[in-house]
Amino acid sequence: MRRIIPLLLMAALFAACGSKVEITNLTVEMQDGSMPLATATPRFSWNYEAKVDNVIQTSYRIIVASSEGKARRGEGDLWDSQTVDTSQMLYIPYAGTPLKSRDRCWWRVYTTVTYGAPASRRHEETLESPIQYFELSLLDRSDWHARWIGRDYPDDKIEGHTEVPARYLRHEFQLRQGIDHARLYISGLGQYQAFFNGQEVAPDELLKPALSDYTRRVYFNAYDVTDMLQAGNNAVGVILAPGRFTTPRHDTNYLEWCGINHAAHYGRPQLLMQLEVFYKDGTADTIVSGEGWKITNRGPIRKANEFDGETYDARLDLGDWTSPRYDDSQWQDATVDYDRHNMNLEDRFNPRWKRRDDRYDASMPFPDSAEIAAQRLEYELTPQPTPNIRVMEHLKPKAVFRKGDKWILDMGQNMVGTLELKIENLKLKNGDTITLRYAELLTADSTLYTDNLRSAECTDRYIAAATNALTHSHNHTFNFVYHGFRYVEISGLPEGSKPSLSNFTGLVLYDQMASTSTFETDNPVINAVHRNAFWGIRGNYRSMPTDCPQRDERMGWTGDRTTGCYGESFLFNNHRLYAKWLQDLEDCQWPNGQLSDVAPAYWRNYTDNMTWPGAFITVANMLYIRYGDLEPVRTHYDAMKRWLLHMKKYYLKDGILIRDTYGDWCVPPESPELIHTRDTNRMTWPANLSTPYYYLYCKLMKGFAAKTGNYADTAYFENEMDFVRSAYNARYLDTLHGCYSNNTVTANLLPLAFGMVPEELEDKVFANIIDKTLDDFGGHVSTGVVGIQQLMTTLTEHGRGDLALRIATDTTYPSWGYMVKHGATTIWELWNGDTGDPSMNSGNHVMLLGDLIPWYYSYLGGIRGFNGYSRIILKPYLLEGLRRVTCSYNSVSGRIESNWRRKGDVFEWDILIPPNRTAEVWLPTADGYELLKLGSGRHRFTI
Repeated sequence: MRRIIPLLLMAALFAACGSKVEITNLTVEMQDGSMPLATATPRFSWNYEAKVDNVIQTSYRIIVASSEGKARRGEGDLWDSQTVDTSQMLYIPYAGTPLKSRDRCWWRVYTTVTYGAPASRRHEETLESPIQYFELSLLDRSDWHARWIGRDYPDDKIEGHTEVPARYLRHEFQLRQGIDHARLYISGLGQYQAFFNGQEVAPDELLKPALSDYTRRVYFNAYDVTDMLQAGNNAVGVILAPGRFTTPRHDTNYLEWCGINHAAHYGRPQLLMQLEVFYKDGTADTIVSGEGWKITNRGPIRKANEFDGETYDARLDLGDWTSPRYDDSQWQDATVDYDRHNMNLEDRFNPRWKRRDDRYDASMPFPDSAEIAAQRLEYELTPQPTPNIRVMEHLKPKAVFRKGDKWILDMGQNMVGTLELKIENLKLKNGDTITLRYAELLTADSTLYTDNLRSAECTDRYIAAATNALTHSHNHTFNFVYHGFRYVEISGLPEGSKPSLSNFTGLVLYDQMASTSTFETDNPVINAVHRNAFWGIRGNYRSMPTDCPQRDERMGWTGDRTTGCYGESFLFNNHRLYAKWLQDLEDCQWPNGQLSDVAPAYWRNYTDNMTWPGAFITVANMLYIRYGDLEPVRTHYDAMKRWLLHMKKYYLKDGILIRDTYGDWCVPPESPELIHTRDTNRMTWPANLSTPYYYLYCKLMKGFAAKTGNYADTAYFENEMDFVRSAYNARYLDTLHGCYSNNTVTANLLPLAFGMVPEELEDKVFANIIDKTLDDFGGHVSTGVVGIQQLMTTLTEHGRGDLALRIATDTTYPSWGYMVKHGATTIWELWNGDTGDPSMNSGNHVMLLGDLIPWYYSYLGGIRGFNGYSRIILKPYLLEGLRRVTCSYNSVSGRIESNWRRKGDVFEWDILIPPNRTAEVWLPTADGYELLKLGSGRHRFTI
């Protein structure tokens, strides 16, 4: 064996060359300071970049100052942590003078680091970071002086496919000379666009604010609008569209078909706005929504329904309505203190289940009258903790062709967002209507395939005015909808008008977050599936992780992310999105502990299911493992425990959790047109799903209890685990044959993955998994959403990584490669998404990814970590048939790389360990692995 590790430079060389280490990526609450914070006790984090190896931080000192000048002089008048001897660089809590709403702070960190080798010749250096800024938002309800305003209109259609024209609100006000700074605090129910003096606030953001269960929480945004204001006359204008505040569907037949009791409908669009202007002389003005505001619904946006689309009538353009001195004499007075609460307790706790199946039964518990009476009704007005949805990529279409009297636009990629329409060369006349219909697929004769959209119309309309001058611009964007689509059918163009590719730009929309990884192999199927996963995951981020972006659903289904969140967090820095979603989950919790299957609970799906709402616990665990953030666990610990106690109270019988709702959802069926299998040999028994997951959640909660100081609970959860494991194995484990129940792969996989199988029988149980996969299913996937969450990892951990690779690279049905082979550019909802019943065959779902993405990065790439990668393990699994993997991950602790390839009999491995971290490096050898412990820097091996 030959091993080459680059020699470390000598400390004397470092001193001659100046500093080789710098502090980077400074964040407060994982933010860069551009967005006001939602907490008065923020946490500070940073990373390092280095041109030298073996960097270790030995101390830090944080200062927080009330002015930039003081921070520059090193005066921490708000907080000076003094020197703390530690390598900690993540989530260091503020511990200074209590902060309050609107406080503006400047901070920096000083650190001491050492680097170089050997230890006797290490170099020490003191570093200082750039000065960073942060500001606190409005943290208390008493900070608010604005009032909710809106208005009912008789032409609002609130039944069936709801159609509610947008509201346009405006107000003029005077400001004095000497403006120092100004802050806008604003919320819309459901979505808003804000303007000052003809300029849009944050024009790159759409569909704001973040979604929530409006009976419990309403988010607001904060902006610096100093440069948009002027001394003298000013005007503010706001467009309000319904969003999810007004349910897109209010139709009994639709709701019963979807199998739900009812959809949440909260009311009609409303506005809350507070502008605070601070002058250089120390005085301030506050302009608020309330008396004196004007409103109309006669503007150009005639409909904005997320399922059905947006209609924009340029003939109704309101002119320069967001500027001062506009004539709004024909507008109405806005209604002040508009009633937000159209939902009452009976709506929130409705026990009248009307289902097409048996997912609910009369014995299900509901909150009793005392619990309902104690339920807090007053919603919380909360600073939004996440960035808004933005245009994250511009996509040019690949082709446009004529089909009869219509045109078909092909984006070349199944994407989520909207279109920017360039209208100047389309020869439109007054009243001409361009109709855009969106779909993921075409039929065999190249017409739009819309069967899988169900009742969603997915149609935008642009009605032209007599002159383009009235449209403000020659480009038009539909701002209050989004679509999941690859193809667009264009109709209504005048005779002789031929669209070109330059007339259209796809705006890819999702919550602003960084892409955090690269991954590529020498296998084109793996690469294509990874790319499809990337597009599918980001297309389903909509201030909550949704199931799909195209049909009449788009809900935050919990089961889709129980394990999927672990893989997604390799591809994106989704920390804040998932931390926010945990709050959505707790907000939907009933007083008796029940959780909804979707969050926010726009569908009231309280089925008391074990495998779906358990995402409450696994997402919290992901945030701790991937990002090292224990705060979400602390925040939601009591609510998670309350849910488990509820499930135990009603459904744990003699150590067996007897309730399950959805089964191993979407097992590959025996017939291509089916959605769900009817073959009992493919179905995993309910208790074989719910009981292992109850065990897993108790196992995770035991760890949470120890980490959060709930030490009495550690023994409780340990006892639960022992009791359930013993009862479960006694009831369902066939010790002679080494299988559980009816011997499905999922039935055997879950207890093996979770550590429930007696050690002496592990090999037998695993052998049954292999035999079922190879003999009964020809080496293909035989699991649904639940089983696939543990498949790839468990196969590899137990020595059959070769079978995992076979499954990952297969292109025959059912497989991820089959989707690619049949033209998918995202991940399908069904393994048989090309033939399954169109009532449930979304072309953009991510639930079937299971543990595939973690397997890519942690096993093929070999990058693993714990507690925010304070502990790093690098251990690639070299599988026959794979010759190269290039893999990087920008972790919360810094960039990690693992790039390997095999040339003939030579193995080359290039790794990067971030500064202030060390890694356990498992070097492949002919006999297995050799363990090395290495410091930061780049290391190369040739074997």
